[in-house]
Amino acid sequence: GVTIISTDKFYEIGFKETLKIIKDILEDTPTYLTFDIDGIDPTFAPGTGTPEVGGISVREAQLVIRELKDLNFIGADVVEVSPPFDLNNMTSLVGATIAFEILCTMTQTN
Repeated sequence: GVTIISTDKFYEIGFKETLKIIKDILEDTPTYLTFDIDGIDPTFAPGTGTPEVGGISVREAQLVIRELKDLNFIGADVVEVSPPFDLNNMTSLVGATIAFEILCTMTQTN
């Protein structure tokens, strides 16, 4: 089955329980991570086609990604950065930071 953890659910169950669910489901499964910048609150990343008010913060995203270091990553990408909507390159910076975090995390995998 499919498990979806909405932002509301993330805040309800907390960081540790969210990571436990993710790790329990994926375990040693070859994993491709797609990070959609739309999930970041537009306060931090306004330059996207579908901003989601009430999304997670950049710091929360960094912490989640870092905790995924034990997963078996086979690839990753960051999607939905839209330069025409990007104020002062804020979203581009967030996208680059998230990509950096993912790459760093992937180098720590088993």
